[in-house]
Amino acid sequence: MVLFLIQVIRITASVFSWLVIIGIVLSYFVSPYNTIRRTIDSIISPLLNPIRKVVPSFGGFDFSPMVLILLIQVVEYLLITLLNLLR
Repeated sequence: MVLFLIQVIRITASVFSWLVIIGIVLSYFVSPYNTIRRTIDSIISPLLNPIRKVVPSFGGFDFSPMVLILLIQVVEYLLITLLNLLR
């Protein structure tokens, strides 16, 4: 059961990380009114908005997606470590 949960955590973290990356790429090439972009933005924006309030943009660059990916990796590591301790 623990191994299953670890796998679910890894897959979920990977999916969210890829959604952030895809959202960044789409923001450069696809209209904000595109259905795919709006769907990805609706998933990622609630996670990015609190980070954007704390992390200012530097020279027009938004570093909040990098911070979000880093936080996803940290949470993944902590959850997997905790589950391994419970085994």
